[in-house]
Amino acid sequence: MKKSEEKPRPKGRPKKTRRERMTTLIMQAPMTIWAALFIIAPFCLLAFMSFMTKGPLGSIQYTPTLDNYKEILNPVYADVIKQSLVVAGWTTTLTILMGYPLAGFIAKVKSKTSSLLTILLMLPLWVSGLVVLYSFVILLNNSGIINTILMKLHLLKEPLALLYNNFAIVVGMIYMFLPFAVLPMYSSIEKLDPGLIEASKDLGAGPVKTFCKVTLPLTSPGVFAAIILTFIPCIGYYMVTDMLGGGTSLMIGNLIYRQFTISRNWPFGAALSVVLAVIIFLMVFIYTKLGGDLDDLGA
Repeated sequence: MKKSEEKPRPKGRPKKTRRERMTTLIMQAPMTIWAALFIIAPFCLLAFMSFMTKGPLGSIQYTPTLDNYKEILNPVYADVIKQSLVVAGWTTTLTILMGYPLAGFIAKVKSKTSSLLTILLMLPLWVSGLVVLYSFVILLNNSGIINTILMKLHLLKEPLALLYNNFAIVVGMIYMFLPFAVLPMYSSIEKLDPGLIEASKDLGAGPVKTFCKVTLPLTSPGVFAAIILTFIPCIGYYMVTDMLGGGTSLMIGNLIYRQFTISRNWPFGAALSVVLAVIIFLMVFIYTKLGGDLDDLGA
């Protein structure tokens, strides 16, 4: 019998030399130190503080307790968390519905026009958030531009209550986060092979079926990334709620801000911050399990 020929063993990756290991370590050190100092260390401090006790005059007593987390279950605070999730959900849904067609339009036009539209899309991010929010206050109040025009056209007898409610908060949130939703979806749509769309049409699929069976599944990573980049900031973004909500609606970001500033209850504020961080972690975990790429979140 002939001896079976031995197959060549697959070569593994060559071991890095000491110089290459040192180069890699030097390249990774700044980001590692930055993450340790400004992300990991503050979160560990918050987690530690969340188990402490509030003392007199806003001081902190280092007596371990679970009362801060039990307090979150109070119906008042549970309603705030529920309100935050509802507002963030509506904002995310409407932002995606508005942003996807816009991303598709930008991806289909010529490269020069696409670049110009992208710059115009990012332009609101170059303006101070306070200026933008004050402009919404002027636009939406009872004597603002919208109500004034509608009443002069005799379409209204009384001004609409467009300000200091959830409607104003959602409108402000959409304006602030629309660019963050459009960019990852634009990136996914731009990478889509037009030949697949043409093949779907040649096989007899209509526009709706082509979109549902081809376009949307292939661009879903960008949609998932847009959901994450919109939903997560909405939960904790308290400035829009303060200025456009007028204190009538509280979100978890407002509650955390007030605990650290007005109430001086740092342990409870830290517990709320940890809960918010856990919600964000779960969102990112679900995103990765659905096939999302974390690199798309930096688009």
